[in-house]
Amino acid sequence: MSDLLIRGRVLTFVREPEGIDDTASYRFFEDGAVLVSSGKIAAVGPYGDVAKQADGGVQIADHRPHLVLPGLIDTHLHFPQTQAIASYGAQLLEWLNTYIFVEEQKFRAPEHAAFIAGRFTDELLSNGTTTAVAYCSVHPESVDAFFTAAEERNMLMIGGKVMMDRNAPDALRDTPERGYDETKQLIAKWHRRGRAHYAVSPRFAITSTPEQMEMSRALVAEHPDCYVQTHLSENKDEIAFATSLYPEAKDYTDIYGRYGLLGRKTLLGHCIHLSDREISVLAETGAVGVFCPTSNLFLGSGLFDRDRFDKLGARHSVATDVGAGTSFSMLETMGEAYKVLHLQGQRLSPLNSFYMMTLGNARALDLEDRIGSLHAGADADIVILDSRAKPAMELRMQVASSLAEELFVLQTMGDDRSVTEVYVAGKPIKSGRVEVRRDVPRALETA
Repeated sequence: MSDLLIRGRVLTFVREPEGIDDTASYRFFEDGAVLVSSGKIAAVGPYGDVAKQADGGVQIADHRPHLVLPGLIDTHLHFPQTQAIASYGAQLLEWLNTYIFVEEQKFRAPEHAAFIAGRFTDELLSNGTTTAVAYCSVHPESVDAFFTAAEERNMLMIGGKVMMDRNAPDALRDTPERGYDETKQLIAKWHRRGRAHYAVSPRFAITSTPEQMEMSRALVAEHPDCYVQTHLSENKDEIAFATSLYPEAKDYTDIYGRYGLLGRKTLLGHCIHLSDREISVLAETGAVGVFCPTSNLFLGSGLFDRDRFDKLGARHSVATDVGAGTSFSMLETMGEAYKVLHLQGQRLSPLNSFYMMTLGNARALDLEDRIGSLHAGADADIVILDSRAKPAMELRMQVASSLAEELFVLQTMGDDRSVTEVYVAGKPIKSGRVEVRRDVPRALETA
């Protein structure tokens, strides 16, 4: 396969920005290039310098004047809820029982699971998301469909079967033993097959008995390189219900702590109504609180307190949480994140937003060596963004005078229309092809 030279305005982060003027937190090349070889990034930098490293048969994808960034990363969403997005008028527990548990029963059928998995992964890609952490349904068929669709597209994806043995319809309940056995079989089948990673997934304390939580503990101990995903403190009624089921626990977070489920590979969705003690426990264990702004607003759950996480030293990431989340777009998600934090007197700069969607979320997954930034040796997952994709954006961009302004336009006005191309492991996904030119590298320098 020929090497690929992607030309454009290249942006990648090297650390978390300390403010809107922190130019040392990123690398930006106004006329830049990314050289891709065998699905990996071989070089990044000014176009003329990188072009010299390309061979004579290189394919060239010229995306000027658009931005070239790492593929976007989503750390929490539910693939079986793809058709339940925009379900009206309920808070968390009522919403689950009225819409979601009904929808998820369809995923016992392999044909339905495969159809939705294909549409789900394509929707992610159309929005520039190349890696996501997803819940499947309780059915092993849904996990097979999810990872098969990801494998067909060569996406780096994380997911797992939800484990639920109470407080759910009969058709969605497993047992502690069956949940353990099916999860173990799915880990053996999918974990680290190609670009797949498995997440042990007890849905949340309300839908798992102590016996199932013990089985989750066993799975985590037996497979320490797998992720863990569950939900924590999304809704006040949920908190009251969960703590009533585990009266011996100090608080909701302690339920998971007692079963050995908190660690650096643990992703805890929402984390809205946490005490300082609970956030400190997350800091001590390295567990990640996942900020889901569109979901939290849609279900009326509350506002994520990022500054308190930072003050207490706890890790956090950001996610769409489809289908309570109202968009697959990480751009739209960060637009809502800005508003959620603004309501609390907290600032979210456009630099920090794009850091979180890329390197920040990669670090939350401990995958920053492979995804989230453009550096030699990384997987060539890349998104091309057009900050003038809509007439209103083009009009606004006529008076934008800095990179930070342009990023804020994308964050507040952008959506899937701003995504002009996506590369997964170096392969173009939206166009299905690249413009092939056979110029020798020496000629490229003055192009």
